[in-house]
Amino acid sequence: MNGHSLESGDDRRSRRKYANGSEDDRAERDGGSWDKEADRRSRRRARSREMEYRRRSRTPGSADRRSRSRDRERRRERDGERDRDSRRHRSEERDEGRQRRDYDADSRHRRSRRSPDRRSSRATPRHGENEVVKADNGRSLIKRSGPLPSQSDSFALSKGEELEKPKEKPNFGNTGLLAAASNSITQADGTTITLKYHEPPEARKPPPRDVWKLFVFKGPDIIDTIELGTRSCWLIGRELAVVDLPAEHPSISKQHAVIQFRYTEKRNEFGDKIGRVKPYLIDLESANGTMLNGERVPESRYLELRNKDLIQFGSSTREYVIMLAPKE
Repeated sequence: MNGHSLESGDDRRSRRKYANGSEDDRAERDGGSWDKEADRRSRRRARSREMEYRRRSRTPGSADRRSRSRDRERRRERDGERDRDSRRHRSEERDEGRQRRDYDADSRHRRSRRSPDRRSSRATPRHGENEVVKADNGRSLIKRSGPLPSQSDSFALSKGEELEKPKEKPNFGNTGLLAAASNSITQADGTTITLKYHEPPEARKPPPRDVWKLFVFKGPDIIDTIELGTRSCWLIGRELAVVDLPAEHPSISKQHAVIQFRYTEKRNEFGDKIGRVKPYLIDLESANGTMLNGERVPESRYLELRNKDLIQFGSSTREYVIMLAPKE
């Protein structure tokens, strides 16, 4: 029993020792495996961080930043090259200006050293003038710049005589006499009357659909009615030989004023041309003037007449009312 118990006790101690040793070995094994796992995890985390960094570095924003930085560097290089070129160009201009000033100063110095006789002898004569050059023997020779003269002129020059002046050539230009004659009218007694007015190129007779009339009032009474559509121009004045509408008041000039029909064109809002023939009033620089609706009109200037306008000539009490008949 005791031996068995002792054996059992030894066995138990050996088993405990083995158990204790196995636990230590297990702990050692477990600790080593844990370190390897931790190392593996750390490497995995480092790899993941590296991959994340690489992925972030490949984002569009980073690419844009890199492209912008490259553009800035290129711009700096271009600006530097441009500045260098501009500085080189300015230096070249300064050198050219300095050379030009030196050349001008040298040329002025050379000209100042020339004698007055030499400068005058080298002066270029005008067209048709003769240049006097002194020969080596002291005689003065005449150097001509124009065509060769005739034999008589060359003999006259050699003798020191004056040349004969050329005859005046006929002038076939307009003298204005024909135009003045066309502006005048010759009467039976031989006297001429010069017209102060001529119709412009745009003069037209009014169309038949526009019936313009001129009513002559003396006080409240109508003393005359004139159909203006029969002609394009109406000359008003006291000169009975040339006027179309006589006005015998002493304050009215011989050729006082004109009622002229003119063709004018205007564009509407669509850009189309619209042409019409309208009456105009012009004062021929009369002595006492012309009144339109109570106001004096300027001289030698067309003013458009409208329906029911009132015209007065000089100091005459007669009133001329222009009216457009209503269309049926």
